[in-house]
Amino acid sequence: MTTLNASGVCGGYATAELIVKGVDLTVGPKELAVIIGPNGAGKSTFLKLLAGLLSKRTGQVSVDDAALLPGDALAACERGVSFVPQERNVFGSLTVQENLEMGGYLLRSGLKSRIEEQLSRFPILRGRLREKAGNLSGGQRQVLAVAIALMTNPKVLLLDEPTAGLSPAAAKEIFVLIRELASSGLAILMVEQNALLALEYGTRGVVLVAGKKVRDDTADTVLRDDEIRHLFLGRAAPAAAHHV
Repeated sequence: MTTLNASGVCGGYATAELIVKGVDLTVGPKELAVIIGPNGAGKSTFLKLLAGLLSKRTGQVSVDDAALLPGDALAACERGVSFVPQERNVFGSLTVQENLEMGGYLLRSGLKSRIEEQLSRFPILRGRLREKAGNLSGGQRQVLAVAIALMTNPKVLLLDEPTAGLSPAAAKEIFVLIRELASSGLAILMVEQNALLALEYGTRGVVLVAGKKVRDDTADTVLRDDEIRHLFLGRAAPAAAHHV
């Protein structure tokens, strides 16, 4: 069972400017860990460091005890890590079919069967295979972005603001999808500004402030913590939590 481990991770975009400052985190199968925190806390930067997209990193990152080197996104992908960025996560000028094929570029065989798996998982894409990805709705593009990330059959999924710009209804649909993926066995780490709703669907809540982890607990516990809700969510805990 694949586990993502981060120990003492520091880094950013330049050696002299550390954005992430010594974060430890472990995410295992069937977990949906939600990272919340104020703007500039280093949430998205942390995901990019884990995905091997930034080379200015110290500390250890591993998948099942196999170390991932800084700046080696290809090795991270080969070890089962997929990253879905907030922006530019689909090829707008390519069709849905072509986007899925691009997602399978590392596959040596079985491309057609992997595409069929995604179409079975996300039926909304089947009738749009020849449509340009840029013409899809925001929610449909996010579904496609996740499908692209799943083409390589990853064990760890990193999601950066998957509901950014979506309507409340579309956001809930994406969260349901993500929760189902975690329940199927994926280890998922998600950065999300829609913290209140994300924690309702997550299993763990991780709070980053100024590049440091200040809280790591069950999602329900974080959701019901009045101090955290006032600082980051803007309201007190309800009398009874609704945990999906």
